[in-house]
Amino acid sequence: MQLIIGGAFQGKKEYAMAVQGLEEKDMKDGAKASYEDIFSTRCLYHFHEWIRARLLENRDLSNLEEELSGKNPEIVLISNELGYGVVPVDAFDRKYREAVGRICTRTAARAKRVVRVTCGIGTVIKDA
Repeated sequence: MQLIIGGAFQGKKEYAMAVQGLEEKDMKDGAKASYEDIFSTRCLYHFHEWIRARLLENRDLSNLEEELSGKNPEIVLISNELGYGVVPVDAFDRKYREAVGRICTRTAARAKRVVRVTCGIGTVIKDA
């Protein structure tokens, strides 16, 4: 499992395509993907939006990274970092932001590689 993180519009998807040799057909948009899609796609971008949709479905994501390790251990996940901005007033948005942070933290702990992309340039922060 690999995790690519960074701010919005920083070139994370393009970086993954170039470095991982991915094509559009290998990727699913997390904003449109189903729960099951994450277990079969090679790459899921907008992982943070996939998490949001699952929270709206009241899914339990507390063991997601463990399930991913077993069912799709080679997946590349691409997520925006959400924790650097203003804390949302809306309770669901706070829950969502916290969930993304916690899930990405647990995913990074299990991932073989974690990369932060800024201005299209990837900085490897973990390479196990």
